[in-house]
Amino acid sequence: MKRTIVLIAVIALAAGMVYADGHGYFGSPEGQWNLAGTRLYQKDAAAPRAKAWMAIPQNGSMVYEFTVRYEGGGEDGHGGVGIHILGNSVPSGKSWGLGDSWLLWFNYDVNASAPGVPKGLSAQVYKSDSNKKMEVVKSIALNPYVGLLSANLDKDIPVKLTFLADKGRVIIADPTGASAGWYVDLPGAKGDSGNYVAVRTNSVDVSFTSPDVKM
Repeated sequence: MKRTIVLIAVIALAAGMVYADGHGYFGSPEGQWNLAGTRLYQKDAAAPRAKAWMAIPQNGSMVYEFTVRYEGGGEDGHGGVGIHILGNSVPSGKSWGLGDSWLLWFNYDVNASAPGVPKGLSAQVYKSDSNKKMEVVKSIALNPYVGLLSANLDKDIPVKLTFLADKGRVIIADPTGASAGWYVDLPGAKGDSGNYVAVRTNSVDVSFTSPDVKM
């Protein structure tokens, strides 16, 4: 059975808990994160490693759903947004990784210089081995979609990721509905489980939201 997590509504609930009783269900040591209703904003375009995480047990096949909207900060030709899944720990301060987890990343960089990352629009899968170490597992150039993205910058873009535990594979739904989407194998991820999920940004202002919760 697949379990569906509509992430940002869960973040909103968790954030209310931590602000109310300090139990630490929600964390964000980097970036400027603010809640407005069920929309979560990251408003520090200078933050390269901004993360907001929540404690959510993950085991078996999982579906992660949320929406994302560009809010600004990409005028320098650089910005990124993504989600860590199946995390086993969270950092207490600044970090590139998120413990043992997988980062699914959407990147725009007109002057990309990182190894394995194409210039322009692209997507990456990173394996995070610790809070300090991440490596690119797969990278895909997406420059044919630049025009489509530019035309929808002011809209909520739906994101749906399905992790198939028996295959160690993630299926990425096509947000336009024009295709069945794409799949990416995560080497060594068969049967993976985790306790944390995090949304994150790099050098861009972004907001996230979801309309309801399905568990």
